[in-house]
Amino acid sequence: MKKLLIIGYMFVCWSSYGQEHEIIRSIYFGGGSYYIDLEQYQTLEHFLDSLPYLENYQISISSHTDNIGSASYNMWLSHMRSEAVMFVLTQNEILREQVLIKNNGKHNPYFDNKSNIGRMSNRRVDIIFTPPVF
Repeated sequence: MKKLLIIGYMFVCWSSYGQEHEIIRSIYFGGGSYYIDLEQYQTLEHFLDSLPYLENYQISISSHTDNIGSASYNMWLSHMRSEAVMFVLTQNEILREQVLIKNNGKHNPYFDNKSNIGRMSNRRVDIIFTPPVF
């Protein structure tokens, strides 16, 4: 049996003004799954521990699926993936009220769902950390 392992990655996006930036951390899932494997769980926890003043960040969760299955199933799966990530965040003392959640289901794919790699890449939750502007 093959095991799918895609390590989450981090983007740093600079605004057009260059004064603030967002940090995006992605968690990947197997097809039809909302299970966060141990390695990704530990990597996310380590990442959260490394962010200074985490309580000051605005945090958004953007959950995605591939295009396999019905729209309603993929919205449910997207919601479950968001909840799995939210569980990790709350275990790390982030308040639910601090997090904005957007479940996309199979809508708004970033990668091409016509390829296996594109579908695998769309099975993810992006966690977006926006620092406060002073």
